[in-house]
Amino acid sequence: MKLIVAIIKPFKLEEVRMALTDVGILGMTVSEVKGFGRQSGHTEVYRGAEYTVQYVPKIRIEIAVNADMEEAAIAAVTEAARTGKIGDGKIFVLDLQSAVRVRTGEQNEEAL
Repeated sequence: MKLIVAIIKPFKLEEVRMALTDVGILGMTVSEVKGFGRQSGHTEVYRGAEYTVQYVPKIRIEIAVNADMEEAAIAAVTEAARTGKIGDGKIFVLDLQSAVRVRTGEQNEEAL
């Protein structure tokens, strides 16, 4: 099993959700986060005053999948989230040791 963590631009969330649904992934966890990478924030003007925004708003998506779905999930997120501009995001893949469905007690692949 794999845990896929994707950091994407907020306005791409719905496209990514639809792309994941199309490849058969029906569940995910979504969080609003802030951070920066190579873009190191940006400058904005508010009421005539210029200020630096150090942390850029992003969306963090976490998806638990069977190992055979890993490549399809990564491809779906990559294609749906890509704008071709700096700040498109990152995808991290971690090994998932175990999973338990709280309602039924099912474990591992059956719990996903």
